[in-house]
Parts: sequence; structure tokens; C-alpha cells
Amino acid sequence: MKKLVTGATGFIGSAIARELLKDGEEIKVLVRKTSDTRNIDKLDVEKVFGDIRDSDSMKKALVGCDTLYFTAAYFAHWAPDPNLLYDVNVGGTKATLQAAMARGLEKVVYTSTNNAIAASGPNPANEEKAFNYWQTRDHYSMSKYIAENEARIFVTRGLPLVIVNPTLVIGINDIKPTPSGQMIIDVASQKLPGYIDGGVNLIDVEDVARGHILAAKKGKVGERYLFGNRNITVHDYLHLIAEISGVKPPSLKLPYPIALTLGHLFELGASINKKPPMVTASEVRIGRMTEWYDCSKAVNELGLPQTPIEQTIHKALDWFKQNGYLH
Repeated sequence: MKKLVTGATGFIGSAIARELLKDGEEIKVLVRKTSDTRNIDKLDVEKVFGDIRDSDSMKKALVGCDTLYFTAAYFAHWAPDPNLLYDVNVGGTKATLQAAMARGLEKVVYTSTNNAIAASGPNPANEEKAFNYWQTRDHYSMSKYIAENEARIFVTRGLPLVIVNPTLVIGINDIKPTPSGQMIIDVASQKLPGYIDGGVNLIDVEDVARGHILAAKKGKVGERYLFGNRNITVHDYLHLIAEISGVKPPSLKLPYPIALTLGHLFELGASINKKPPMVTASEVRIGRMTEWYDCSKAVNELGLPQTPIEQTIHKALDWFKQNGYLH
């Protein structure tokens, strides 16, 4: 039986596809007519067209499959219409899991996010920590929290689903690039004007991908697993990127009120020119929170790999240089 990966053209989804191919699995990848397929063009996969919001197209895509890796999401901290985040992340979850129920799959691995749990520090949060991102007013975080709760409802209806919650993911093949990848590029090219301190948890994208496969094999139905590795302050993380890049680290630490004002001003400009802002007010609010996590459950129960973060940064920098993002 085949494995279906939604979101396979993206950063995490394409990494899952590569790991599955290493294991000799036959896989299908869901793409839209407008998808940028560069991340999967060289992979030996079957492409099926569909939309996670369309249950009928998902039922067709799942024919001949026993496992679904649901990584598709609208990942953005700003959108011209915030309702689209809920339409894709919540509506897409309901429609796709309805199709999975109809197909009687053996396992569904549902990709959520640390933003659906809580930010916590200096004592790291685990999977039981209550959601606290309402205060950020971040539509991505709120939509993913609601979507994860919808996924839990399907578990009560008998769907064999496991939830995984990646933290800040970095690594190779970040073609978009993601906000975490762009930060590495900006520090290495000395284009990051300033920062606000906080805390992040980092993990290699290939470890996250392998973790998904382990979750399909070993994950307990209805459980959630935080996928992360190292807790580090933003200050120390930026200095680490700079050290590995051989450049000076950003030195301007912005006071929170100034950073928040800039976020609001950038959003105002974005609402006029319809282009994503450099930073949003919600990202500033998130940035001040300490996003530290205890990921021992995934390490102990699933065997989640823990590649040293220095090694991951090296790999990411090399990939960005080889592919023209850095000169």
C-alpha cells in the first residue's frame, strides 16, 4: 500500500517524502495546479491533484493508501485575508480527515505545531501545557490550535490519528524559504537590522521527517508528540549562526515597544501594497515569549533523532550557498 503526503511541495512535507523513499516506500504526493513543485520534481513519486478543503478530491487521492501524512497548512503570520488561514487550516483538516475516515486508513500522522501548545520558559513546556497564544493575536497559531482540536474529534470517532508538534524547523531544501530559513540567510548576509530577545527550540528538518515515519509506526493513537531538540535564547542562536557563517552577529536589540510599533507599521504598509510585511505585530509578540520545550516524550517513545544544531546550521548554510540564496 502507498503513503500519501499532503504538503509535499513544502519544507517538511518534501523531507518526509525523501525519507519514505529511502525506506523503499511507494508514495503519492498531493499537489495543487498552482503548486511550486521544485522540491519534488526529481523524486520518484506519484503526483495526484487535489485540495485538502475538498473531501471528494482527498478520497480519490487516498485510493490505494494505508497511511496519510497530513503536513499541508497555510503557514504565514500575515495574510491579506486572515479568514483564509482558518479556511485552509481548519476547514482543510475537517475535509481531509473526513476522507481519511471514509477510506479506513491504518494511520494518520497529523502535523500540528508547537504554537498549538504553549510558549514556556525558563521551565520548558511539554505536551500537556495549555495553549497560551491567544495573547499574541496570531491567526496562524489560533487556526492551528483550532484545527488540532478538530483532529482530536476524529480520534473520538475512531480515526487512528497521531499528532506531532514540530518546533522551529531548520535545514536543507528550504526553497521558499521559511521564516526560520530566512533568518539564517539574513544573519549570514548581515541583513538582519535588529532583534528582540526570547527563546526558541530548534530541530533539523530531516529529524522531523524521520519523526513522522516513527510516529506512523510507534505513535499512540490520540497522543501528541513535540518534535524539537535544543532550547536556546534568540541572542545565542543569532550569535551561533554568525559564528558558523564567519560574520558579525546582529548587535541591535530592539526594545519591545519599538519592535511592536514597527510590526504594526509594517502590517499597515502590507495592507496597502498586499505584500507580506518584514515582520508582523503578532510575530513580535511571539518573539518575546520563551518558546522552550521538553521533547523527551518523542525521543523516548518514538526514537526521534537529535542531530546537533551546529551541524544542521552548517548544512543549511551550505545548501543556501549552493542554491544561490547566499553569495
